[in-house]
Parts: sequence; structure tokens; C-alpha cells
Amino acid sequence: MGSCFSDVRGGQQAVGGTRQGPIGGGGGGGNNGGHNDAVDHFFRARGQPALFSQIELSLSASKLRDLDIMSKSDPMAVVYLRKTDGKLEELGRTEVISNSLDPAWIEKISLAYQFETVQHLIFHVYDVDTKYHNLPVKTLKLKDQDFLGEASCVLSEIVTKQSRSLTLSLHNKNLQVGLRNLGTLTIHAEESVASRTAVEITFRCSHLENKDIFSKSDPFLRISRVVESGGSLPICKTEVINNNLNPTWRPLCLSMQQFGSKENPLVIECFDFNTSGNHALIGKLQKSIADLEKLHKERNGANFTITASHHGHEKVLRSQLFVDQFLEKQQYSFLDYISSGFELNFMVAVDFTASNGNPRNPDSLHYMDPSGRYNPYQQAIMEVGEVIQFYDSDRRFTAWGFGGRTYDGTVSHCFNLNGSQDGYEVEGVEGIMAAYAGALHNVSLAGPTLFGQVINRAAQVAGHSLSHNHSKYYVLLIITDGVLTDQQETIDALVRASDLPLSILIVGVGGADFTQMEKLDADNGIRLESSTGRVATRDIVQFVPMREVHRGSISVVQALLEELPGQFLTYMRARDIKPRAQMPL
Repeated sequence: MGSCFSDVRGGQQAVGGTRQGPIGGGGGGGNNGGHNDAVDHFFRARGQPALFSQIELSLSASKLRDLDIMSKSDPMAVVYLRKTDGKLEELGRTEVISNSLDPAWIEKISLAYQFETVQHLIFHVYDVDTKYHNLPVKTLKLKDQDFLGEASCVLSEIVTKQSRSLTLSLHNKNLQVGLRNLGTLTIHAEESVASRTAVEITFRCSHLENKDIFSKSDPFLRISRVVESGGSLPICKTEVINNNLNPTWRPLCLSMQQFGSKENPLVIECFDFNTSGNHALIGKLQKSIADLEKLHKERNGANFTITASHHGHEKVLRSQLFVDQFLEKQQYSFLDYISSGFELNFMVAVDFTASNGNPRNPDSLHYMDPSGRYNPYQQAIMEVGEVIQFYDSDRRFTAWGFGGRTYDGTVSHCFNLNGSQDGYEVEGVEGIMAAYAGALHNVSLAGPTLFGQVINRAAQVAGHSLSHNHSKYYVLLIITDGVLTDQQETIDALVRASDLPLSILIVGVGGADFTQMEKLDADNGIRLESSTGRVATRDIVQFVPMREVHRGSISVVQALLEELPGQFLTYMRARDIKPRAQMPL
């Protein structure tokens, strides 16, 4: 991550930390943005998704087959991840447990949970021959061991359970079911979180040295954790406050994973921002989280120091750091909410404007290939739907169309895809696909391309849910080929919707110029502003043109969904909505 400086808006935004609003705060302003390009780049440069959780799987089995004559089986489990090309990647092996048909293995299997992908897990159970018991399990040749059974599931099926446990029946390879019961395998998932403790700190400085000639300094703070080797690891920085020698920054939220422990020393440096990247050090100091808490309680300041270039010793400066606010809180993860019963409700809106081309022609974006090959609309519905479906218990999804001439001959910019006058919900992803196919036979393509009504309808559904349920979060997928003709109305609708439990994913299909769409996606750090001057509470839009994703290595789903957990958390944290209390197992 280098110096932890963001390239967003010239590096002046806050980076790192845990981006969340004050405790009990509303939806407004402050440090509530969930997405940050610099943080994303830091993870991707290391081959990791932008937002992921490390998961540990615990395995146990019951009523395994007994293949030993003089004793019971000696079982070991092997866990695989099925890759997109169908190949199996081994994630790990448990230890061997001697003489047991009901083993509870101690060795955990670690993997990164990625919301934006469907992670297919395969479990193989073996009876390990006695002569191999003294060998490390990683060196065992599996073909030399007796196969006891296999099972498979999707990781999302485990983490969405309130118990985070799933029991599967074991079967022979290739799903061959024998005459006898092969037993069961139970998988339990735990997030690898050292602690959910986090602290929210508001920093203020006074009497900073002026480093600029024609104006005052533009200060920001960088916080680094001291590591065992004696060096330091940057963990976050504040935003830049221009032209101010007595700045107060927005609250920073640091998790225990970042600061290690309350006694771990942190280096706090104050810089004068320069667009060249050569930021001038104003001063630095070293304090632990416990020290910062003490400064807050005693309402004292800590003096910055700087190394005197001609002497090499530390010079104590007049400049001071103050802690105006110090709050200790519980930092809940996306999986904490999902496993306690929070759900994602999926909505789809399909573009029926004439620019898609006649569905009967093979060059149409709506063409239904007799060979079964998906068109871009079907592909987007299937890929996004198959990820989100696991997070909705009843799997009843909302399906709309817009820009088409409907059953009564009028052009509608939000109609029920299934043709019903009353119900807009369909059963499962397959129901969306069937409703879409049916609409192509009954709806004429028209226009223009308007998003406003669809977004307002989705916002109405999301807003209505708040009157009786705070555990639902809505995800609207808009698939379109065209250029917006109601951009300002769309922006106004998005700004209003930014206060609601709603995220909007937009897939651009075809060869149109999607520059307008990219403006709706506030990845440049500048939030949308309505025609009345109101600024969006948070970024709720993610846009991706399908053609660009196809050129790269990530799928449409990954590009669209990578921000969704962060948007979900930003909403919940800003409103101080906590996961439901877990029921005892």
C-alpha cells in the first residue's frame, strides 16, 4: 500500500481504517463511504478480492462406513474448491482420527470467503491405512487410501445458516448411491476474527507549523502500526484539510486487526499535502490506543516532534495532537449480519427499448439462441442471480421491464415482467428467466431509456419494508443497452434512494457509449448531487459495461458485486443496526 495515499481526488481522501459513521448517527455526510480505490488496489495487487473474510471450516462426521476388520476406520477429510474451469484445488486436510466412525476433527480448513463468487466446495473422506499414520497428512497419496464418501455444497449455503453449520449426506463418487448409508458430514464455518472490538477516534491538531509560502499548510495524519521487526506498517490516513493550521478531521474507525492491541505502539505522522506526492512532514509522535484513550479522558494534548537535520536529535514542537472523541464499539462483519437472519432481496429490471434490435434477428441483444446459448440479458440475470439467491430465504424475486410497449398498447417505463397486473414477484432465478422469455413474445420494443420510474419503484419497496423489518436489504439489477434520456431525474431518484436499504447494479450491454452511466457510479469519490442541491448519503450504484469485463480476467458478477457487502455495511453501521442476537447452538 506504499504510503497509504489514495489516488482518488488527488490523494486527499481518507484511506484505510474502517469507514463507518458515528455511533447512532444518521445517514449523513462524514466518513461513511464504503468503497475506496486505493484500498481495493492494495488488496488486488496481492491477489485478494477487495472485500473478503477469512473463514475456518470445522468438520465432523457421523456413522461412517467401517472398512477395517480388527478395528474401526481411521478417517481423514480432504476439502477442495472447484474452480471455474472445473478443476479441483485442494484447500487442506484434517488430521487422521484413529478408530472412529463419528470423528470430530480438530484441524481447521482455511479459505477466503468471497461474496461475489459462487464457491463450490467438495469434501472427500478417506480411511487411512495404519502403516501411514506416522506420516504428515499432506504427504499421503490419496489413491493408497480407502474412499469412504464425498459431499459437496456452496460456501454461501453454510454461512447463511444461523448456526453456520450444514449437514450433508455422503455418497459415492459421481453421485452413485449405494445400497448402504455412507454416513453424514457436518461443516461449521467460523470467521477468523481475532476480535470485533473497534475504536472511533476524532483527532484535532493545534498550532501546526506552516510549510507553505503563499497559504497555510494542508494537513493530514497518517497512522502506522509498529511491527516486531522495528519498522512500521501504514494502516490508515485522514482526509486532507486545506489551508488550516488547527484542523479537526472526520472520525476514524480502527479495528483491533489493524492496531493489534491497545498497548501496541502506533506512529502518528502529520504531513502537509502536496499534489506532487512529496508531502512535507510537519511532525510525528508515538502513542498506543491506550495512550490516545488517556489523552481523551484527561483532555490533554501530545506534542509532535521532528528530527533536527543538523543535530540528528528529536526537537519537541509547539504543535499538538488532541483526541476530541474516543468511542469503543463492536465492529460487526457482513457475515455476522447474514448468519443472524439478514437477507438480500433481489430485483431485476430489463431494458425493452428498440435500440436492442428485433429479438427475432440473431444480431439483437434480445435474441434467444435455439442452441441455448445465453444472450447478454440472460447471462447477467443468471450470473448475478445465482450468487444472490443464497441470501434470500424464500427466493421470490422482483422482475420488471422498462421502455416497452406492454400488453395494453402503452409504453411503460416500469412493468411487471411476468405480465401480471398485481404481482411482480417470480419464483427463483428460473422464474426471472421464464418471465423474461415470455415478455419478449408479448412486449414490443419501444423507448426511450428511462431509469427514474424503476428506481423509484425499487425505493418504494425498500422504504415500505422499513416500517416492519430492518433485516432486509434490496439489490436492484438494471440491464440496459442504451444512453439515458432522463439522467437528472435518475440522479434525483438515486440521491433519494441513498437513504434506503438499497444498492443498484447496472450492466451495460452492447456497443453504446456508456460515459453517462459511469457518472452514476461514484467511484471517483464525488457523490451524486440532486437538482435541488442535496448530496447522496452514500454511493449505492455499481456500473460495469459487459464488453470491458469480457476483455479482462474477472467475471461480470465479480465486477458488479465486489462493492455490495461494503454498501450493505455502510448502511447498517450508519444507522447503528446490529445483527440479531445469536440463538444458542
